Order: sequence, then structure tokens, then C-alpha cells
Amino acid sequence: MKTKDLTKIALMTAIICILAPISIPIPASPVALTLCTFALYISTYVLSPKQAISATALYIFIGAIGIPVFSGYTAGLGKFAGPGGGYIVGYLFLVAISATFVRKYPNSPLLQMGGALLGTMVTYIIGTYWMATVTNASFLATLPMGALAFIPLDIVKIILSCVVGRKVQHYLGT
Repeated sequence: MKTKDLTKIALMTAIICILAPISIPIPASPVALTLCTFALYISTYVLSPKQAISATALYIFIGAIGIPVFSGYTAGLGKFAGPGGGYIVGYLFLVAISATFVRKYPNSPLLQMGGALLGTMVTYIIGTYWMATVTNASFLATLPMGALAFIPLDIVKIILSCVVGRKVQHYLGT
């Protein structure tokens, strides 16, 4: 891997680590709304699918070893045992799917946003299933607080990241 690629991965990891802890608690959910997904969506425009997965995995590792980069400036392996652990794991699928759509359909913002939405839905499924397991509730019972509460703002983040990401992508020539 080239130094330029490693630098881009490191910079995107840093951006994810800076934005991800910023969170807004949602009364209807034990999981907060964060800027993590916005940073992840942007990474899919700046990085290739493998690079985006690498940056996301590095972010997860940094949080797992105790550096407070998860929502609300939390960290540690214990975070994975909580209701939000599945969403963190789901981020790997989010960037893999989204980055693939960005690369496969470079001239179609709608398909790129569709890929981000598909990746987000996969993350919702993993996260909601995880939350249901951790809280000893059914998938359907946790669906409103695990996914439905986040859809409107995630759609806004997807649209904004497409606009910003395409501009950054053009500027960087990626």
C-alpha cells in the first residue's frame, strides 16, 4: 500500500474519531444519534471500499482499547456488550456497501445515496438484532428504538454526505 493511501486512511480514521463521539440522546432509544455515520459516509467518497473498511476497523479498534471515540466519549470492550454494540460492528458493512456503490456508480448520486441507505439498513438490522439480544426483547419490539427513530436524520446525513463527499472526491481527484 502506498504512503498516500495510508495517510488517507489515517486522516479519515482521525475524522471519524473526532466526529463519532458527538452525540444527541434520543428519549425513545438507548442508542444516541451520532455524527459517526456522517463521517463514515464521507469516508466512502474519499477512500476505496477496502480503505474505508480499514479506517472503520481502526476506529473500532481505537475505541475497543479504551480511547473514548464512541458515542458520548465512551470506550472499551464493554461498549460491545451494550445495546449499541451491534451498530458499531454494523459500521463495517455500512462502509463496505456504501463505498462499493460510490465506486461502481461514480456518476449517479442517486445510486450512491441508495448504496448508503442500503448499508445503513444492514447496520440497522445488525444493531437492532444485537439490541434485542442484549435487552432480552424481540426484534420487532426494539425496531422502533433501534432503527425507526434514526431513519429521518440518517437520510439527511446521507444526502449531505453525498453533496459534500462528491465535492471532496472531486477536489482530491479520487
